[in-house]
Amino acid sequence: MSEGRDGDSLYPLAAEAASLRDRLLAAAALLAEGRHPDPFEVLGRHGRGERIAVRAFWPGARQFRFADTGQPLQRLAETDLFEWRGLADALDPHYRLTWTDAEGRAYTMCDPYSFPPQLTLYDLHLFNEGRHLHAYRMLGAHARSVEGIAGVLFSVWAPNAERVSVVGDFNAWQGLCHPLRRRGHVWELFVPELSAGASYQFEILVKGTGQLLRKSDPFGRYFERRPATCSVVVDSAAHSWRDESWLLRRRQTWPQVPISVYEVHLGSWQRNESGEHLSYRELARRLVAYASSLGFTHIELMPVTEHPLDDSWGYQTTGYFAPTSRHGTVDDFRGFVDHCHQAGIGVILDWVPGHFPKDAHGLACFDGTHLYEYEDPTRREHRGWGTLVFNYNRTQVKNFLLASACFWLEEFHLDGLRVDAVASMLYLDYARGSGEWAPNPFGGNENLEAVVFLRELNEIIHRRYPGVLMIAEESTAWPMVTRPSWMGGLGFGMKWNMGWMHDTLEYLTLDPALRRHHQELLTFGLLYAFTENFMLPLSHDEVVHGKGSLLARMPGDRCQRFANLRLLYVYLWTYPGKKFLFMGNEFGQNQEWDFARALDWELLGCPEHRGVQALIRDLNRLYRALPSLHAHEFSQDGFEWLDCHDPAQSVIVYLRRGSERQVAVVVFNFAATVRVDYRVGVPLPGFYREALNSDAPHYGGGGALNGAVHALPVFHMGQPYSLLLNLPPLTGLVLVPDQLELAGDYDDA
Repeated sequence: MSEGRDGDSLYPLAAEAASLRDRLLAAAALLAEGRHPDPFEVLGRHGRGERIAVRAFWPGARQFRFADTGQPLQRLAETDLFEWRGLADALDPHYRLTWTDAEGRAYTMCDPYSFPPQLTLYDLHLFNEGRHLHAYRMLGAHARSVEGIAGVLFSVWAPNAERVSVVGDFNAWQGLCHPLRRRGHVWELFVPELSAGASYQFEILVKGTGQLLRKSDPFGRYFERRPATCSVVVDSAAHSWRDESWLLRRRQTWPQVPISVYEVHLGSWQRNESGEHLSYRELARRLVAYASSLGFTHIELMPVTEHPLDDSWGYQTTGYFAPTSRHGTVDDFRGFVDHCHQAGIGVILDWVPGHFPKDAHGLACFDGTHLYEYEDPTRREHRGWGTLVFNYNRTQVKNFLLASACFWLEEFHLDGLRVDAVASMLYLDYARGSGEWAPNPFGGNENLEAVVFLRELNEIIHRRYPGVLMIAEESTAWPMVTRPSWMGGLGFGMKWNMGWMHDTLEYLTLDPALRRHHQELLTFGLLYAFTENFMLPLSHDEVVHGKGSLLARMPGDRCQRFANLRLLYVYLWTYPGKKFLFMGNEFGQNQEWDFARALDWELLGCPEHRGVQALIRDLNRLYRALPSLHAHEFSQDGFEWLDCHDPAQSVIVYLRRGSERQVAVVVFNFAATVRVDYRVGVPLPGFYREALNSDAPHYGGGGALNGAVHALPVFHMGQPYSLLLNLPPLTGLVLVPDQLELAGDYDDA
C-alpha cells in the first residue's frame, strides 16, 4: 500500500472501474468495519497543486469542522467519513479539527493522518534482523514533537494483524478511531496533542478470524497499578544522575573484589504504617541505609519488571521495559538506583527471559498467532509454571529480549542481571515427560537456539557495559556456564552454586550426632568449586513452599538452632565464592517468607536475633577487609584443606589465601560438644588472633573464645606449625596471623 499521497487514486487497479464517490463509500465501509488496509490512503490531506481534499473519520461523529475557521467538512452519504475540498493555501499543513461523537463527547485535535511516516527504514531493518539493541526507542509509546507539534508516537510489532489501533481515553477506547499505519511487520501512528500520563492499549484485529484483542504495549515503559493492565505514556527521563564516579569504579576487575549480595523483595521487606508498599523513594532511604550498615556490597531485586500478580513475586513478567508502578514512577526508580550508587551499593535485577505468563493482555498469542512463544507445542509451554516459552529462533523475539537487557542497564544504570531459570531455557525436556518433547536436529535435548541467544546476550552486555555482572541461575551440570563463548561457554560472569547450597543445607539440618556420617556433603563441593565462577546462594527459594525459615530448619533447641545458623553464615562467608543472602535471614527470621507482609522486624528486640544480625555485619566487614577471603574466590590458589579427615569429631579446617602471607585459618566444629586442645596445622609461625568466633557473646553465643594463640613448631597435617584451640560446640572460627596487615578498616570498625 502506498504511504504517500497520490491524488484521489485510492486503489490504482480499480480506479478506472469505479467513480471516486463509489471508492470513497467502499473505503468508508472498510473503515467502519476496521478492515481498511491503509487508512492513510483515505484519511488526512490528499491532492497536489492548488486544490486538495481533507477527510476525517470517527464512529458516530455528528459533524467535523476546522477548529480555526469553523468551516465544516461534509458527510459522505450515510457514513462517518467526512470530506472538505478547497485551496491548499487556505489550510495549515497540520490543521486542527473539532467534532462531537454520538455520546456528546467533544474533541479538538490536530489530525494524526496529516503526518508522514516516523520510523526510519534503517530502524525497521535493524529490528527485523534482530540487531536493534535500542528497539525500545523505536517501538512502544514515545512523547515527541513532529514538525513543531507535540504528541505521542505509537508503534508495535504485529506482523499477522489485519488492523492495529491505539485506544485510550483520548478516543473513548474505540478501536476504529485511530488505526495505525502498516510499515511491513510494524505498525505506527503519531497522535498529536497527546501527552505523558495517557493510558492506552493496542486493539488488534486478527487476520482471518475477525477476533479483536486488547493488548498492553510489549515495549511499554510504565503501567497502571494492578489489577489495571493498561500501558501509560511517560515523559523522557527527568532524573539527573549523580553516580558517575560509581560507574567508573565498577569497571575494576570484579572477580578480585568482595561481592556480598542482599536479595530483596521490595513489596515485603518493609511496609508503611498502613501496611501498604513503600515507594522507591522511601526504600532508597530505608533499605540503602540498612544494607550499607550491614556491609553488603550489592542489593539484588527480585523482579521489579511489571507483573500483574503479586503471588508470582515478579517472575511472571508482562512489562519487560517497565519498573512496577507498585512503588512509584519510572524516575522514582532511577532515584532509588542513584541513591544506592551514591551510598556505594550496586543494584542487580532478577531478569526473566525464560518464560512469560498467559494473561490475555500480555504477550501470549499477541497478534492472534504464537508470535513471541514457540508455535511448536512441544516447546511452547512450561506446564509446571503455567507460562509460555520465548521463541529464541525468531529474530524479533531475540531482539525484544536483548533490547530489554540493554534497557535496564542503560536507562537505569543497573550493575547486573541475574538471569532466572537458565536451565529451563537450555533443555528441551525441562519439566517434560517422555513423549512431551522433541529432540534437536542432532538428537539431543539441548535447546540450541537458547544457547545461541545466551551467548549473544552475554557477548553484547560484556562489550557494551564493562563491569556489569551477568549471573546465571543454572541448576544443572551444564559445562562452562561462566566461560567465554569463544571457548565454547555461555559467557556468564557467575553462576549460582546450587550444589553447594543443597549439600550445605542438607548437612546442617541433620542432627549434629549424625553429621559424622555425612561429611562428604561438605567436602564434595571442593571437587568442582573452581570449574565455574560461583556465587553461593541462600535465596528466597530456600524459605518458601513449606521449607520454613533457615532458623526453623536448624536442629536442636532454641540455643542450638541459633548456633547452627551462625555456623552456617560463617561457612558461607569463608567458603570460596561470592556471597548471597535473602532478606530476613540476616536477623534469623522465624517464619517462612510471606510476600504479602513485611518481615518480622520486631524480632530485633530479642538479643539472639540482634546477635545474628551483628554476626552478618562483622562477616561482611571481615570479608571486605581480608584479601585472603575475597581475592581468589574463583581459583584453587585461594583455598587449601588443612583438615578434612576428622568426620568422627565433625571438624573441618581450611586455609583461605590472598598472597603468601595473607592467609586466614577457618575452623568449624559442627558437633554439639566442645573440642578441647584441638590441634590445627598452620603455614606460618607467630601468634594467630581470633578475628571472628561465632560463639562470641555479642552474637548470642556462650563466650568460649581463644583470643591470641601462639603457633607451635609442631608439624601437623602437612603444615610446619600448629595451634591448639578450644572449639566451642556448633561454632566457626576465623584466625589470622598477628602480623597480617588488613586491607581495610576491620580493626577500626
